[in-house]
Amino acid sequence: MKVTKPARSWLIDFSILALIWGASFLFIAVAGNTLPPIGVTFFRMAFGALALFVLIKLAKQRIPLTAKALAHTFVAGLVMSAIPFTLFAYAELHVSSGLAGMVNAATPVMTVLAIMIAFRDQKPTRVQILGLSVGILGTLVLLGVWQGFGENDPLAIGALILATICYGFGGPYIRKFVSPLGLPNQVAVFLQLITATIVTLPIYLFTGPLLTGTPDWASISSMVILGVFGTGIAYVIYYRIIDAAGSTIASSVTIVQPVVAVVLGMLLLQETLNWFEVVGGLVIILGAMIAQGRVRFIR
Repeated sequence: MKVTKPARSWLIDFSILALIWGASFLFIAVAGNTLPPIGVTFFRMAFGALALFVLIKLAKQRIPLTAKALAHTFVAGLVMSAIPFTLFAYAELHVSSGLAGMVNAATPVMTVLAIMIAFRDQKPTRVQILGLSVGILGTLVLLGVWQGFGENDPLAIGALILATICYGFGGPYIRKFVSPLGLPNQVAVFLQLITATIVTLPIYLFTGPLLTGTPDWASISSMVILGVFGTGIAYVIYYRIIDAAGSTIASSVTIVQPVVAVVLGMLLLQETLNWFEVVGGLVIILGAMIAQGRVRFIR
């Protein structure tokens, strides 16, 4: 098992990724005004794969097409891209982008469960478990769980939870099966995205409308940004964090990103922000700091 590197070696990547993925919920909501959920997924992955292909060619890196590399990146593409992307795009037709970002904060819990059940070689530390628990408590406060679903569609909430389960399984899977392949991060992510894009294309073409609205500058630019930065570049950063700090730390980025998602949704989409969302957001940040070892405990 790899040894976790000092926090300073991955903390900048962690912060950048939280901002990128936090903003992604806004772009998903805007793109969903023009494309069906599977369409958002297809173009998101296609633009991400295209951006990475350009980077790979500029760096003169080789793209291996071995059965082992394709098999493991294909599985990663399904559980980290195709399935959760579609579920989030569907859910955001019925719930706010801020709420989607909040529910996504459950990913670290799913990661810990996946590690305990299927990936026991990546055992989380007690401090990480404490930090994740505090983060999840903050998420529950932020959601206002004592109010139930309220006006939110239970199917949409279920889709969000299923998406976090996919992410929870995907992180440890990448560390155990994809990272040992020794591929450059952008090559590994490219294979993940291109295999998932190929699988998604016929589903998009033959299972429903290609468009659900008239494309405009906002939806097109949102789709490009979501693909290039929110998918291609973001996953390269995510792989780097997994390599440097492990899947438990990498998954804890989802504890921070709800704050970004809520603020952007409130400012740009006129989504409302309640007092308990502010309190929950602060508790979430505390949980992330504990998980990263930035909070010292007196013994």
